[in-house]
Amino acid sequence: MNAGMLDLRVEAAQLAPAVGDLPELTAAERHSAVATWRGRMVNEHISSRVFGVLLGQAMAAGLSARRQTQIAEFACEELRHARQCASVVAALGGEAVAPLPALPGVPSHSDAEPLEALLRNVVSVCCLAETVAVALIRAETLEIGPPQLLHLLEGILADEVGHARFGWTLLDELAPLDPPLRERLSAYLETALTHLVEHELLHLPARGDMGARAAQVGVCSGLAARQLLFDTIDTVILPGLARHGLQPRDSWRHRQGPLNDEAAAGQVEAGQPA
Repeated sequence: MNAGMLDLRVEAAQLAPAVGDLPELTAAERHSAVATWRGRMVNEHISSRVFGVLLGQAMAAGLSARRQTQIAEFACEELRHARQCASVVAALGGEAVAPLPALPGVPSHSDAEPLEALLRNVVSVCCLAETVAVALIRAETLEIGPPQLLHLLEGILADEVGHARFGWTLLDELAPLDPPLRERLSAYLETALTHLVEHELLHLPARGDMGARAAQVGVCSGLAARQLLFDTIDTVILPGLARHGLQPRDSWRHRQGPLNDEAAAGQVEAGQPA
């Protein structure tokens, strides 16, 4: 389904002054920075609908009102992140408008009972994707220069930490999972991990850094980010899942993309979001 255009120019203009002064950039650096933050704007906006679907699944699974409220707040946070990213686009001299990509449906997992269907998506979204987002954004905050831009990114990071923590603490809350459920979720992990890696590699440019000035405004080294992706899976995500008896088959690794892939480099424009 083509969702049309995302136009946050009005909101961006209102918020842009809060971004503060940005360093002088070359035309190439500015182009990459605008593309990076515009891509983030789109990704954050799209993420809000994922939590909207999770809210319906949480209701069907009978999660507590507190948990349901958290998910609803996550959707609002992602929409706010989109506006904040749009404000950086405007501060960089770009236009906070972009086409929305075709949006595949969030999996309903109609073959599973409501709790299992929810857990598949919570593990995929919170324990996998949001945990990787925390690692990538945290690394980025170490290089951001302008204080107000750092403050903005740290606020986004704090929210993403909450999104990731939701998944891990929900697994803690439901522990121990019964063995058949653990086995089925472990089987699903191959699909979830493969999707995570494919998605991230499409959005992490297969190139090195563009220098200190670009890094100060959020243009990361794609190669470093790709390495961090795999490190986070190996040292944080897989051990965390294993503590709950969830272990994917080794075969999922054979479907990962390479760290430095010339084909990916041809598909991903420099400056796409981390």
